[in-house]
Amino acid sequence: MLWLKWLPWRFFIRRIARAHGFLDPVALLARLHRFAQPAEVAEPVELLRAGVVFHARGLINARVIQHNLDWVWPYWIERQFDPEDDAFVPRAFAITHVNLTHRNWTAIGLPDVDALPIVDPRGLLTPHYDGWSLDAWVIGDDGRRLLPSRSGQVRQRWEMGDDLAVVTQAEQDGLALDSHASVQIESALPVCRLRLGARCDTDGWLVLALRPYNPEGISFIHQAALSPGRTGWSIDGEQAVTFSAPAQRHHVADYRAGDVAIHLRDREDETAGVCEVGMATAAALFRLEAGQARELVVRVPLLSETRPPQTAPVTWRQALQGVCEFEAPDERFRYLYAAALRTLILHSPSDVYPGPYTYKRFWFRDAAFIIHALLCAGLTDRAERALDHFPPRQTARGYFHSQEGEWDANGQVLWIMQRFCALTGRTPKPDWRQPILRGARWIGRKRLTEERDSPHAGLLPAGFSAEHLGPNDYYYWDDFWGIAGLRAAATLCTSMGDEAAAEEFLGEAGAFAADVDRNLAAARLARPAMPASPYRRLDAGVIGSLAVGYPLQLCPADDPRLLDTVEFLLENCWVRGGFFQDMIHAGINPYLTLHIAQVLLRAGDLRYLQLLDTVAALASPTGQWPEAIHPRTGGGCMGDGQHVWAAAEWLMMVRHLFLREEGDRLILCQGVPARWLEGDAVVSFGPASTAFGTLALELIPADNHVKVAWEAEWHDAAPAIEVRLPGLRSVSVPAGTAFVELEKARP
Repeated sequence: MLWLKWLPWRFFIRRIARAHGFLDPVALLARLHRFAQPAEVAEPVELLRAGVVFHARGLINARVIQHNLDWVWPYWIERQFDPEDDAFVPRAFAITHVNLTHRNWTAIGLPDVDALPIVDPRGLLTPHYDGWSLDAWVIGDDGRRLLPSRSGQVRQRWEMGDDLAVVTQAEQDGLALDSHASVQIESALPVCRLRLGARCDTDGWLVLALRPYNPEGISFIHQAALSPGRTGWSIDGEQAVTFSAPAQRHHVADYRAGDVAIHLRDREDETAGVCEVGMATAAALFRLEAGQARELVVRVPLLSETRPPQTAPVTWRQALQGVCEFEAPDERFRYLYAAALRTLILHSPSDVYPGPYTYKRFWFRDAAFIIHALLCAGLTDRAERALDHFPPRQTARGYFHSQEGEWDANGQVLWIMQRFCALTGRTPKPDWRQPILRGARWIGRKRLTEERDSPHAGLLPAGFSAEHLGPNDYYYWDDFWGIAGLRAAATLCTSMGDEAAAEEFLGEAGAFAADVDRNLAAARLARPAMPASPYRRLDAGVIGSLAVGYPLQLCPADDPRLLDTVEFLLENCWVRGGFFQDMIHAGINPYLTLHIAQVLLRAGDLRYLQLLDTVAALASPTGQWPEAIHPRTGGGCMGDGQHVWAAAEWLMMVRHLFLREEGDRLILCQGVPARWLEGDAVVSFGPASTAFGTLALELIPADNHVKVAWEAEWHDAAPAIEVRLPGLRSVSVPAGTAFVELEKARP
């Protein structure tokens, strides 16, 4: 098909566009690319494809929603289309309508089951990926209605017992509705179960409503039919939903008739309906007696009997066995830690995903951070299983490919492989050897070592990098990961007995680091701070350059360039106590705020705690963070509504409050807040994996001192240990010591 390249496609495209009065698309794209540095990949095709799908739905939303505001819509639409609400988004020139203000949802599921139903902040349940939803309402015979998406009095929590459930409770004007959504195993298959409890102070109805939408927008339903026994729905020809009791009334509506909510008082009972547009709605009604509670259980099979799960799911109790536990007199921090653990387990059924919906796909970048948190939390088998998927994704030339044109991937893969070996005390697997060698040599070949007269000499090529840094550029984020990857490869090769390769990669890492240092020294910024690239002024994109300090520790904790970069961010990119990312996200970013907190903590700067408290306050009632947060509504405005990278960073932040590696030393208790030690409650953390071995830590406060004690199983000899409890003297601990008592400062 090589001859296709020689056809004058650009000429034909231009001619057709101009003939119909459109802008020249070829010229327009050329102008757009001038705003970025020349790159071999303009944008990763995977992201372009995802963006097209996202806005295609937004285009459908624009055609449907604003012309039908008498429908009962999801919470985000009810808020975003309300002109009195902070979430209101004007739409005069908006081609697409997308969820920009309340991208919040919480997944439910079981360990090792890939199906992840999601629940929105008002209890709307979407059982299947990108599918239709189920809602529940209460209506009184006197006309009062409880519609949770329109109600201001709603409470929600993530229950984390033997099951994982989202519980939503709504009350209004004598009407009450409780919903409990979870995933259970029935006959060896996962089933989404929605348990509804309703009360009304007069006679009324509990309404189970079938909705052709989800938290992203429209999701088509063409046919809905009530079963002959009135105990379930078939949707688009498939038996999809069952009820624990027969529906006593039932209504169906198509798009032309309007929402079924408009027809709940119709006398005629309908058992089936068809909508050519794909906006069929249905409602099953169950009688409520005045003052009497009624319960209804709704079941949605997540897999068919002909497509059983590939592996038997484990229970939550089994999945959490041996994890690193955290105990402190801070209920909010404990809840968020427990939620983060379960978020990581839920999103690592085999591969790891950074989200249950929008981001339910694989990136090496997110995977490196998520797997690191899994390792540090004691979930070693999950981490290893995910890492085993890395080598097959490597190209013949050595590039670890998840998205084309993202040059940080190889460094991240090599770094997390080395961390796996360090934290477990193992040597690399034999089938990792060639991927390690090829991956490290790819980094060396990819560097622009021949362009010695350019500002980007010796760096990696311009690329899309971490996506939230801006257009294609020569990002230092990529370079720092490349250096770390080469150093990690050298360490791995030493453990494999390949000293020649180790020396090769150490030499390449040294030359690479020298080029970056020379490049940064040439920047004319009138301050030490590191820009995002050689061609950028200081802006929010400098957040990527913090990677040199966290997580990579390629520089000392007090490096002036690193600390001045943090000061720039605190001075210029701060909104409501958190880092506001102007690039792409346009929101307060929880996990990047925690990156800044990590740098401050490592440097002994007590401001880390303010950032940590901010991120804790930004979490949803179910203990989740979206990728970025709207500064006015507090709702998600970017990415997935349950961002797994953010959960991973919360786990890592709590870990580093208690312990972290610094070269050949183990630092204990540097971030433990003084407020946790004011009473007599014991504070504990562990068993925690470190590069030196496994450690369980206890802090026992008393009237005038704090005892810090630990039990450890070291890989080799005990490391040098320093105890740096804030506000108390720092203590270097002699080898073989298992506790130290520190005197509290007198008031």
